[in-house]
Amino acid sequence: MSATIQSIETLLVDLPTIRPHKLSMTTMACQTLVIVRMRHSDGIEGLGEGTTIGGLAYGPESPESIKCNIDAYLAPLLIGQPSGNVNALRALLNRHARGNMIAKSALETALLDAQGKRLGLSVAELLGGARQAHLPVLWTLASGDTAKDIEEARLRLEQRRHCDFKLKIGANPVKQDVRHVAAIKEALGDRASVRVDVNQAWDESTAVYGIQALQDAGIELIEQAIPAREHAGLIRLADRFNVPMLADEAVQDARDGLDLARGGFSGAFALKIAKSGGLQGVLELAHVAQAAGIGLYGGTLLEGTIGTAASLHAWATLPEMAWGTEMFGPLLLKDDIVVEPLRYREFGVDLPAGPGLGITLDEDKLAHYARK
Repeated sequence: MSATIQSIETLLVDLPTIRPHKLSMTTMACQTLVIVRMRHSDGIEGLGEGTTIGGLAYGPESPESIKCNIDAYLAPLLIGQPSGNVNALRALLNRHARGNMIAKSALETALLDAQGKRLGLSVAELLGGARQAHLPVLWTLASGDTAKDIEEARLRLEQRRHCDFKLKIGANPVKQDVRHVAAIKEALGDRASVRVDVNQAWDESTAVYGIQALQDAGIELIEQAIPAREHAGLIRLADRFNVPMLADEAVQDARDGLDLARGGFSGAFALKIAKSGGLQGVLELAHVAQAAGIGLYGGTLLEGTIGTAASLHAWATLPEMAWGTEMFGPLLLKDDIVVEPLRYREFGVDLPAGPGLGITLDEDKLAHYARK
């Protein structure tokens, strides 16, 4: 008789960041993780994580809504169901619940973690096998202070921790942001790649000015300069400039990816398990991009170790991430809730080993940081 899902527990976990993290829509000094503990009738526990940025600043799901909707609506659909058929359970959730992609991603992660532990396979093996065991990781410079950002980047280079850097801009006037980015690129020179993320802050005319100036300064990638729904504008910007455009909020799932590709978009897609409702959904988007000749970038919603590990298992199955990954979320946090942290080295991170996600909770740390 196959195992069934017995219970699903969600916890809000508040972890302080190592420094304020400034984005166009908010400044973060703490990250809230929604941790899912899914227990099965065979004694196996699957772990999942749902995380977003700045409460409701990034998108329509907040940590509190993720927890509430899992507890009230999604968990009751799953409890009592056979554990092993992840595809059938994904279909069940999608049939009965619209949206809630971060919540669904957390649940799918927990299902895959449990199935991997049950079979003695890693999540990457469940998805067909890892093609790479070490993935490149960039670092986001988001203090908002030019001198501090330069100092931070130089330190990361010396530590051999990161050699690609992304700057969060868009909160300040465009000329001020361009001066800030250009100064950092000039200071780092050819030692590092520098990209920017505008987080939808510009209109198209502002973007034309800003992107030209950033291209002249040697910036290598421009992420989501204009609002997500302006697909035609994003395609025009990609056609107009040599520097590639990275679509993030504009491309949530495979259907968005197909629409952009059919419209003639060139550049790259930011993959995020949270946007696509889980690992299998994000790989569907990746396969559309590959078929269309669009580059891949492993994105983050600043997840902790559980969510970051889940993403890494998905990225590891892909042949190439042309623009690398930004799976640095755990490094932005002052503490962790796992027994063994991810291993960051040589400008990247190692894929966790062991069955499932390869991650074990630290019960004392979890109890300390869990919201009462």
